[in-house]
Amino acid sequence: MKNKKSWGSSPEVLSENGITKPESEGSERRKFALYIDEDTLAEVGEKYSENGYRSRSEFIVEATKFFLGYLSVKSSVKYLLPVMSSIIRDQMQVSEQRTNRNLFKIAVELGKLSHILAAISDVDDDTVHDLHAMVVNEVRRINGIINFESAERFQHDE
Repeated sequence: MKNKKSWGSSPEVLSENGITKPESEGSERRKFALYIDEDTLAEVGEKYSENGYRSRSEFIVEATKFFLGYLSVKSSVKYLLPVMSSIIRDQMQVSEQRTNRNLFKIAVELGKLSHILAAISDVDDDTVHDLHAMVVNEVRRINGIINFESAERFQHDE
């Protein structure tokens, strides 16, 4: 590399890839030609200060890093998507099994209660049929949230 005469305070070095200008100790930025359409440059001019960047160059560097990261992720999506799908599927299966076990336990308890009530009560078939229709409508209305206190009040208010 050859030293190039500098007009500014920081020395510039001419290399085969363009002019390298040290930004700070241990870090270098490279100056090069960039062809960009006027609309994009105008949009960069509007957005860089709005988003906390000190210069258009800083904004373009960050945008380039973001896009390079996007391209890296885009290529790894072919790997990540099946892995994530598998993890989600496994979690849903575990949740489904837990729900099914709880529903089974509830059904057993409800069956025991039904048999106990049937053994101690003398209710005719028409009353059972009417009660079934009434409870179906009530459960639809209350969206399945059954409250013993509400049922007790209903039975004693009639």
